[in-house]
Amino acid sequence: MVEMKFIGMDFSCAFGSVSNGQFPEKDCLLPLISKLLGYCIVAASTTVKLPQILKILKHSSVRGLSVVAFELEVVGYTIALAYCLHKGLPFSAYGELAFLLIQAIILVAIIYYFSQPLGTKTWIRALLYCGLAPTILAGQIDPFLFEALYASQHAIFFCARIPQIWANFKNKSTGELSFLTSLMNFAGSMVRVFTSMQEKAPTSVVMGSVIGIMTNGTILSQIIIYQKPTAKKEKKAD
Repeated sequence: MVEMKFIGMDFSCAFGSVSNGQFPEKDCLLPLISKLLGYCIVAASTTVKLPQILKILKHSSVRGLSVVAFELEVVGYTIALAYCLHKGLPFSAYGELAFLLIQAIILVAIIYYFSQPLGTKTWIRALLYCGLAPTILAGQIDPFLFEALYASQHAIFFCARIPQIWANFKNKSTGELSFLTSLMNFAGSMVRVFTSMQEKAPTSVVMGSVIGIMTNGTILSQIIIYQKPTAKKEKKAD
């Protein structure tokens, strides 16, 4: 059988079965689907936060957005990316983290810009991150501490969503939150559970995606619920 490999994906098994008039077996098809979905997530991640960024810039407002939530998200992405690099996982299993981290940093910078004047605590948090992030990404910390740090990133991502979920509930509004960004976050978490299991990623990696499904799903449902009354009022006014 002629090998047909492309960016880590082996098509020879699937094409061999199809050319013989047979449907590819599960053990042949699932890993290929996993790789394809993984790269689709990576490709989609390059623009996942763009709708949120554009919405803030369009309205020049960060109304209803929790600054702490977005700051914690940056910390979580940094730890997750560093861990996957340290473990030597295939790029298709974590590649989106690099793009999400870059966009999350840009998003926090924009939120800071529209939240002037910034308090002393905010500046301290920003400077502390800039000082520690390069060391963590380079993996220049004790292996045991690295594992503990990665285990804590699930709690960090969970805590990153809670302030925003609570703010939405308290205000009965999702402010400037982007529906499209939240939808892509939710869909990405669902697909990543499947790809992580197929890539035999550590259980902690899979659990991170499961937590993402729950928290992103909650925020997505809040956007749908709290934006409906506004839409109805606008229709009545017309």
